[in-house]
Amino acid sequence: MAKHGAAAALLVASLLVAAALAAGTDARRPLNARLAINRGASRVFAVHEEAVAAVPTLSCSKVHGVQAGETCFTVAQAEGLTQDVFLSFNPNINCQSVFVGQWVCLAATSA
Repeated sequence: MAKHGAAAALLVASLLVAAALAAGTDARRPLNARLAINRGASRVFAVHEEAVAAVPTLSCSKVHGVQAGETCFTVAQAEGLTQDVFLSFNPNINCQSVFVGQWVCLAATSA
């Protein structure tokens, strides 16, 4: 099953790249698209959405090194942040596997 999941993820990624190229967009720019997956069939397609607003680039102004026993939730709670705000400051974090010494952003400003 894991092989099928990896193959599906690769297929979806290649379809998104193909959709970006077909739309004439810059491959370095994030593609604003949504996936439509028909689970009963073998069709997957991306719908390009130019109207979606670009996410502003954030510059982290306060960091924290994760300590033993801390989770995303406890770090956010200790700083007085909601989970959504914390995750917006740390968009690439995997809260299932934070580790001691990992740097997380606690405050950010638009760059």
